Amino acid sequence: MLRSMAVSSQMVPLGTPAPDFVLPDVTGATVRRADFAPAPALLVAFSCNHCPYVRHIETRLGSLLAGYPDLAAVAICTNDADAYPDDRPEALAAQAQRANWTFPYLVDAEQQVGRAFNAVCTPDFFLYDGQRRLAYRGALDDSTPGNGKPVTGLLLQRAIEHVLAGRRVPEPHQPSLGCSIKWRS
Repeated sequence: MLRSMAVSSQMVPLGTPAPDFVLPDVTGATVRRADFAPAPALLVAFSCNHCPYVRHIETRLGSLLAGYPDLAAVAICTNDADAYPDDRPEALAAQAQRANWTFPYLVDAEQQVGRAFNAVCTPDFFLYDGQRRLAYRGALDDSTPGNGKPVTGLLLQRAIEHVLAGRRVPEPHQPSLGCSIKWRS
C-alpha cells in the first residue's frame, strides 16, 4: 500500500536560490529565512505528522541535526491541515517533541512556501550553502518503510558535511521518496 502513494521529489537545479519565507511555527511565533542569515548552511525539510515515510525517519533526523549546531534547520508542513487533521499545529508540536526536533517546525497554511520551493513530498530535503544556493536536494538515506534498510541518515549527513566544509556535494543525488504534499484543490 505504501508504494501506491509514494512520489519522488523534484530534482530542483543545484545553485537555485533559496526562496524567502516568513511563517509561523507551531507555537505561533514568526520565523523568517533572514533569521538564519549568519548560519553557514540552511536545511529546509518539508515534513508532516501523518506520513509513514516521515515517521520512519523522524527520530534519526532529530539526532542527526543535533550533531550539527552550526547548521540552521527548519521543518515546514505545507499539507492541507483541514483535510489532514493530524497535520494541525498541535499535532506537529507533538511530533517534534516525540522525535526530539530542536529546530523550528513551521506551518505553511497558505501553501505558497511549499510551491516556491517546488516541494512535492514528505519528507523532502533542501540544503542550501552560505550564499543560500541549493547544494543538495534529495533523500535522508536509502531506507523507506518496509524495505528493510536501516535508517542511517547517511546521504543527508554527507551532504551537510560537504556544505559545511565549503565543498560541492557529489552527484548524483538520490531523490527523496514519500507521501505527496496534500495541496488544497
